[in-house]
Amino acid sequence: MSVIEVEKLTKDYGNGKGVFDIDLYVDEGEVYGFLGPNGAGKSTTIRHLMGFSRPDIGETRINGKNTFNKYYDLLKDVGYLPGEIALPKGLTGDEFIKMMKDLRGMKGDMRTKELIDTFELDYSGDTKSMSLGQKRKLAIVVAFMHDPKILILDEPTSGLDPIMQKKFIEFVVNEKKAGKTILLSSHIFSEVDATCDKIAIIKDGRIVDRFVTADFKHRSKKCYEIDFDDEETARMIVKKDYISDASVSGKQVVITIDEKDTDALMADLSLLPICDFKEEIVSLQDHFMSFYKEDLTYERV
Repeated sequence: MSVIEVEKLTKDYGNGKGVFDIDLYVDEGEVYGFLGPNGAGKSTTIRHLMGFSRPDIGETRINGKNTFNKYYDLLKDVGYLPGEIALPKGLTGDEFIKMMKDLRGMKGDMRTKELIDTFELDYSGDTKSMSLGQKRKLAIVVAFMHDPKILILDEPTSGLDPIMQKKFIEFVVNEKKAGKTILLSSHIFSEVDATCDKIAIIKDGRIVDRFVTADFKHRSKKCYEIDFDDEETARMIVKKDYISDASVSGKQVVITIDEKDTDALMADLSLLPICDFKEEIVSLQDHFMSFYKEDLTYERV
């Protein structure tokens, strides 16, 4: 059963900005990765899912309830970690935690203390004077302290140092083992790869690919890098019908084929002058970058 549902979501801000015809369905106990660079539409989708904005078209639901109409009904079941942390003025971290506990009607401090210890949060200072890392830790504590069954995490490790990023990933893995349902929006490949059961890639407000993580890791597509003696042979091999994707740079060819066509490739290569041959392991980052290969401004992380 889908706990989190985004159905045909469209929010058009004009000039190509917004999200368009987004479908996302996260089943109970599943961690779903929403992968894309800043500005691709991840946070816009999540703000609608949290009920902060009304869609132009489509609907967002949590536990079968429309999130825009039933926002307050969902608070006790959902832990939300926003991408941009905005904290109230005039409160210490401790006072902010107490305020959020009162709003949720929470009793007991054991889980809150565990989270504070795990993420080494210093909550004594004023929220506005905290570093970005401390603000992020405070937001993590507040998002998880009521032990919600559903977690919506938007760029959750932004501002954390590498040690805390690793701790957070380990924490999410444990939450997954506890049966939590999690939507995790990120542009950090290691974070998504380590935690997610399914992944959707978003570009320019549209989902361009979605897949089961285990299937991706055991996919039938194979990628090979081949160096030939001459450029003519390199250009000739990429014309074979069984090659689904190829790039040629001088005498070097990088090709993608289905695993079932490996014998045909080897038979053809046995007749050609080859200098070097090796299999390329296609990572999640490589796959993602195939959708952004024309966007030279994107920084690999």
